[in-house]
Amino acid sequence: MGKIIAIANQKGGVGKTTTSVNLAAALGVLEKKVLLIDADPQANASSGLGIDVETVETGTYQILEHTNTPDEATIDCNAPNVSVIPAHIDLVAIEIELVDKENREYMLKTALESVKDKYDYILIDCAPSLGLLTLNALTAADSVVIPIQCEYFALEGLGKLLNTIKSVQKIHNPSLDIEGLLLTMYDSRLRLSNQVVEEVQKHFNDMVFNTVIQRNVKLSEAPSFGESIINYDATSKGAINYIHLAEEIIKKNTSTTVGS
Repeated sequence: MGKIIAIANQKGGVGKTTTSVNLAAALGVLEKKVLLIDADPQANASSGLGIDVETVETGTYQILEHTNTPDEATIDCNAPNVSVIPAHIDLVAIEIELVDKENREYMLKTALESVKDKYDYILIDCAPSLGLLTLNALTAADSVVIPIQCEYFALEGLGKLLNTIKSVQKIHNPSLDIEGLLLTMYDSRLRLSNQVVEEVQKHFNDMVFNTVIQRNVKLSEAPSFGESIINYDATSKGAINYIHLAEEIIKKNTSTTVGS
């Protein structure tokens, strides 16, 4: 049975989509079968893997509405072993349309029941908010990866997100786990970056991934070519970082399975 991992942080610009796209690609290269769900109306995860979002007719919106199955909404992309359920700007309307629905927080969870066994990992790229879209992702997920930018305001809002996760655990999804906090946009030359790393590791200890995602020009360039960093430049720091992150997640989940 596949593991569903939400990549979430209500702060924008922390590396959620970069992580979603490149972690999916790295897991694929490591021969894991991956489904990436774009749950952000900006649809950057879809375009970042070469999908023309203007042509998307069936995607995350339709599976949340239960008008289409995940299989019907899934398309191939240019990353090996990775399939995508793309987003479109129409996803903006879903928050309003779900408000009056019964079990509105469980729409994604219910939809994914039919495909969970087909993949090793299902990754959900969440919108930069704590609205119904993100709530659906957290209710459906087994765990959550929280990207944290190595910047001054890194920890701002993290408490709010952790409280939201606690609420979801209490009300909707008792088995939701924190996969890990991922430090992103790290620049070893900056004292501030090093301070943020120390601060996060001091406060959260084992919750923090060993892998740190370094600032890397190639990582910024890859989306404009509609490619993951693995396809764009497999020898870059960014590619190596995300391969290490994928290996860390696989190892963690393998040892958890063996130990349970």
